[in-house]
Amino acid sequence: MSVNKPKIMSPVAPTLTEHWIDHLPEPALLVDASLDLVLALNNAMARMLGRSRGSLLGQACTGLFPGQRAGLIAFTEETLFRGHAWSRDFSLSHRDGHSIELELSAARAGEAEDQQVLFLLRDRRLLRTLRERHEANHYHRGGLLEWRRVEELFKDMERENQLILHAVGEGIYGVDAEGRTTFLNPAAERMLGWRGDELMGRVAHRVMHHSHEDGSLYPLKDCPIYAAFRDGSVHRVGEDWFWHKDGSSFPVEYTSTPIMDKGHPVGAVVVFRDISQRMQAQKELQQALEEVETLKHRLEIENAYLQEELSAEYHFHEIVGQSDAIKAIVRRIGLVAPTDANVLITGESGTGKELIARAIHQASDRRDRPLIRVNCAAIPKDLFESEFFGHVKGAFTGAFHDRVGRFELADGGTLFLDEVGEIPLELQGKLLRVLQDQQFERVGENRTRAVNVRVIAATNRDLKAEIREKHFREDLYFRLNVFPIESVPLRRRIDDIPMLAQEFLERACVKLNRPRLALRISDVETLKQHHWPGNVRELENVIERQVITAGRHLDFDLPGLDAPPAPAADETPLRHSGSQVLTNQELRELEKNNLIRALTATGGRVFGDDGAAIMLGMKPTTLSSRLKKLNINPAGFRPRLE
Repeated sequence: MSVNKPKIMSPVAPTLTEHWIDHLPEPALLVDASLDLVLALNNAMARMLGRSRGSLLGQACTGLFPGQRAGLIAFTEETLFRGHAWSRDFSLSHRDGHSIELELSAARAGEAEDQQVLFLLRDRRLLRTLRERHEANHYHRGGLLEWRRVEELFKDMERENQLILHAVGEGIYGVDAEGRTTFLNPAAERMLGWRGDELMGRVAHRVMHHSHEDGSLYPLKDCPIYAAFRDGSVHRVGEDWFWHKDGSSFPVEYTSTPIMDKGHPVGAVVVFRDISQRMQAQKELQQALEEVETLKHRLEIENAYLQEELSAEYHFHEIVGQSDAIKAIVRRIGLVAPTDANVLITGESGTGKELIARAIHQASDRRDRPLIRVNCAAIPKDLFESEFFGHVKGAFTGAFHDRVGRFELADGGTLFLDEVGEIPLELQGKLLRVLQDQQFERVGENRTRAVNVRVIAATNRDLKAEIREKHFREDLYFRLNVFPIESVPLRRRIDDIPMLAQEFLERACVKLNRPRLALRISDVETLKQHHWPGNVRELENVIERQVITAGRHLDFDLPGLDAPPAPAADETPLRHSGSQVLTNQELRELEKNNLIRALTATGGRVFGDDGAAIMLGMKPTTLSSRLKKLNINPAGFRPRLE
C-alpha cells in the first residue's frame, strides 16, 4: 500500500498464518503492505464482511476500504515505522451495503523486510452494545444502592447542565421532530420576551420565526432550523430575524444542530445571538466609509482644482494701478468683502474681472475655503446641471460614478461664475433656487443637500439688454446684482499703463528667460496712444510679444498699435471721437473693427497658436461667441484658392 509500483505476485502462504490466525477472537487480516495484498484472514473477518474467505484471499486490501485509500496508506506506514498503530477513522462496507464503523489496531508481523501488517478489526456499534450490557449487569449486581447512586449522579449532571444553560449568554432552545419547543434557556427568554412555560409545546417557527424582516410570510418549509432535522445536517445562518412577543423583530445569527437517535434526526437544538449592536456598528461603519469616500472624492476634485489654480498664470497678487477708477474699485472691494452679499462684476473682456473676484474672496472670512471658478461659456449645455450640482452613478449615460458638483465643492467658500450670461435660460431657474435656498439635488438623486456658498458672477454682456430680449431672467439678475462692481476698461485708466507695462515686462523677461529690458518714456507714450480694445490682457500680450522679438531695446512702432482708423469722408464722425469718453455704439464699432482686423491678419482662423484668439488675448470660445453676436463669419476671411 505504501508503494504504487506494480509488482509480480508470487504465491505467499506462510505456514504460520494457516494455524494461528483462525484462533484470534476478533476479525483479523494479514496484509502485505508493499503489494497491497490480503495474505490471510480468519472466519470472523469473513463474517464481518458477509463474504467467503476464498473470495477475499489475494484481493487488494485498499479495495476493502472504499474511499479511504490515502488514510489507509498513512496508517500502514505509521504501523511499519512505529511497530503498531490504532485508529477509529475507518469503516468497511458489508456485502448487503451497510457501513461498519471500526476500531482498528495494527502491528508489524514477520521480519522487517517483509512489510507484513496484521490488522485487528472491531465493530464499534457492537463494542458499545457490549459495554452497555456490561454496565447494566454491573449496576444490577450493585443492587438498589448503586441505582440510587446513579440516579443521584444523573440528577447532579442535569443540575450542572441547567447551570450551564443559565450561564450561557446565547439563546438556546430545542424543538422536536414536529417543531414543538422542548426547552428554552433564560437568555432566550430575555431576548424573545417569552417565558419557557409559554413556549413549551408550541411550534417555535409560528411564534418567533414566522416572517421576514419586511413582514412578508416565512414559509415553514423554507426554514433552515427545521431543515436540520429533516436532512440531518447542521445549518448556520449569518443574518436572519426573530420576533419578540411584543411584535417587534431583531436581527440574529444562529446554528441549528440536529438531535440524532440511532442515526435518525428526532429534533434540533438552536443556538442564536442578537446581532443588533453588530449590525448597527456595521451600518455606522458603512456610513462612515461612504462619508470618507465622499470626502476623499471631494478632496481629490478640490486638489485638482487647486492644482489648476496653481498652474494657471495670474498676473498679479494684488490689483495694480493708482488711477481714480482703480481706487474706486478697491474701495468697493473693501466694502463688500466682509459680507456674504452676492457680487456682479461687469466689464469688457481682459479688464481683470476674475482678479477682482479673487481680491473679494481673499479679503473675506471665507479665505480658508476654496474659490471655485466656473467658466459658464465653456460648459456644454447638456452638462450644465451636472457641472453645477453633481450627479449620482447611473444618472445618465457615461455617469460611471458619483460626481461632486461645483456648488458642493464651494461649500463654505466662494463660487465664481465667469461669463454668467452664457448660462442657458432653462437652467437659470435652478440656479436661482440654489441662490435663494442654498439647497440643491444632484442629478439622479432625491436627497436635498444644503450648502453655504457665496456667489460672485462676472459678465461682459449687457444683462439688462439680455433681459429685454428674454435671454436672461430678471429675478436671477437681481439675485446676482446685490452689489455691482464695474471693471473699467484700460482706455479709462490710461495713467495705470506705465505701472502695468513695467509689471508685465518684468514677468515676461523672467518667464521667457530673456535679459532685463528697460521701458522708455517714448515706449510708454506709444502705449498710451493705443485704444486697447483687448484691455489689460491685450497689453500683456503686446509686452510679451515685444520681449520675444526685441533686440536690446523694445520697439512698439508696430501695425498692431496704430491708432483707431479715421472715419471715411462720406461717414459721419463718431460723436465724442475727439475725447477719451466713447459711447456704447462707438465701443461696439471699435470692437467690431478690431475683430475684423484680427481675422484678416489670421486668414479667418479663430483657434490655434496662430489664430485670432491668441492675437486678441482672449479665449477661443469667448471670441466665437462674440463673433456670433456681431454676426461676423470667420469663413469670409479665409483666402480663396485660385
